[in-house]
Amino acid sequence: MSSTTDKASGLANEAIGNIKQGVGKLVGSEKLQAEGKLQELKGEGQQAAGDAKAAVKDGAQNASDYLNKKL
Repeated sequence: MSSTTDKASGLANEAIGNIKQGVGKLVGSEKLQAEGKLQELKGEGQQAAGDAKAAVKDGAQNASDYLNKKL
């Protein structure tokens, strides 16, 4: 997946996870709260992966630009 796709999926999973946690609290379901927390954490991980991919891509582009100027 691309960095943008990872970030978008991460945001979606975080939002859904937060909703599940809220509904779980509302209805008294610890299981639903736990599922929501796991999905939220998954989303945070996806966003971190997207950020890392973007940083690597930017770093590679900067290195390439630098080398092209020196040559």
